[in-house]
Amino acid sequence: MKLNKRLITIGLLILVFTIALKFVWAALKNIKVDDFHPAAVIFVVDSSASNQKRLPEQKKILRQICNLLDPEDQIKILRVSEDAYLIYEGTPMNGSTITKSMDAFTQYDEKDYGTAYGDGLKKAFSHALTMKKEGYIPSVVVIGDLENEGDIDKQINWDVLPDNVKNVKKYAPEISMMFLDAHPAKLDLVKEKLTPVLGETKLIVSPEQNVDKSIRKFLHAIGR
Repeated sequence: MKLNKRLITIGLLILVFTIALKFVWAALKNIKVDDFHPAAVIFVVDSSASNQKRLPEQKKILRQICNLLDPEDQIKILRVSEDAYLIYEGTPMNGSTITKSMDAFTQYDEKDYGTAYGDGLKKAFSHALTMKKEGYIPSVVVIGDLENEGDIDKQINWDVLPDNVKNVKKYAPEISMMFLDAHPAKLDLVKEKLTPVLGETKLIVSPEQNVDKSIRKFLHAIGR
């Protein structure tokens, strides 16, 4: 009799253990592994004479974004004025070097009146495609007033820009763009031209009054 009770007890324990194991296995199958992909953020920063008043605050915005990125992410900073060229590339965590580069290459020069946003975006898209090949999720962040000044050949062609972004999306479908600190009229033009291409979640625009909220949306857009 005692032996039968023991066998029944053991059988019940095995049954309970088996059922519990099945529940644990089912739960483990439903857990999604965090598939982390590093981001590559290409900044296009306006250092022209017309944007100098807002530039100190815009530098802080850039550093704020860098502080929220992951150490495995990479950034590039393109300085845009009469010409557009790279002034920093590397980790977003290297705050002192980023600050030194920004201070050295965005100083006021009354001759730097033009805004080569068009050239800057072309270079930014080229960097984005290169970083995509390296396994990064690319994005482009434009910080400045978006005013067209100086050499017209270097400015943004708003009729051509959507096609340029479409071409980038063919090879980097997850690309996102953010435009910060411009006048609402300029940002409205950005939305009109690029929302049909990028959609609402991959295109973020913001005047100075709403930057913090827009940065949070940007982090979501790059998978953070």
